[in-house]
Amino acid sequence: QAQVVESGGGLVQAGGSLRLSCAASTIIFSMCDIAWYRQALGKQRELVATITAGGSTVYADSVKGRFSISREKNTVYLQMNHLKPEDAGVYQCNENRPGASGRYRFVWGQGTQVTVSS
Repeated sequence: QAQVVESGGGLVQAGGSLRLSCAASTIIFSMCDIAWYRQALGKQRELVATITAGGSTVYADSVKGRFSISREKNTVYLQMNHLKPEDAGVYQCNENRPGASGRYRFVWGQGTQVTVSS
């Protein structure tokens, strides 16, 4: 398994913006459908947004109209605007679904923390 590195998180006021980056060193990353996930304290990890190798995007209902996922070379970005306190959590990236083995292609990184104050 290859690794990914998330960055760009931080502390923002409600209504603010952040841009997260998910970087990989392997060329196969560019051929994968990649997703951003988030996990709030005490809650399950949830799918936030997906971008296919061809650039098609899908968003969770909770972030539609506020978040935008994009990709360039070996990096996938998540532009987050109009942030709400409920957007807080650890954001991670990986394939949008596990393979037949039940495992994700990339090793889960530590993620990047997003904190939104009200």
